[in-house]
Formats: sequence, structure tokens, C-alpha cells
Amino acid sequence: MKDYIEERVLELARYIIETKATVRSAAKKYRISKSTVHKDVTERLQELNPGLCQDVKNVLDNNKAERHIRGGLATQKKYKKRNG
Repeated sequence: MKDYIEERVLELARYIIETKATVRSAAKKYRISKSTVHKDVTERLQELNPGLCQDVKNVLDNNKAERHIRGGLATQKKYKKRNG
């Protein structure tokens, strides 16, 4: 793996853990695709640092468990804005 990819993978992992970021928000911040973020933090990170990979997995699993709540809040906000 090239050095710049390793650096990106580790930086993404630290960012996701520190900010509890979603894959989408991390992709937006680093201006890369969601697919790249996902591949970096699941496959490539496992090779580089399995412990850090587990920490990232925990954050992503938590985000996945909460996404239905975020979706409901977004819908609620949308209709309040429209009708308010």
C-alpha cells in the first residue's frame, strides 16, 4: 500500500473516532467518495492497525443503529420548516 493511502486511512480513522463521524460526513470533509472511506476504514485499516479498526467499527455500528433516529429528525425538521 502506498504511503499516502496509509496516511489517509489512519487520518480518517482518527477523525471518525474523535468526532463520531458518519461515513458520509467523513467523505465530505476529506473530499473523497463514501465507497473510498468505507474501504479505507474496513479493509485497509484492518491490515494497518486492527485495534484502531475495531474502535472505528464500534463508532460506525453505533451510527448505523442511530440512523433511523437521525432520518426521523430530518423529516420532522423538513415539515416544520415547510409548514412553519
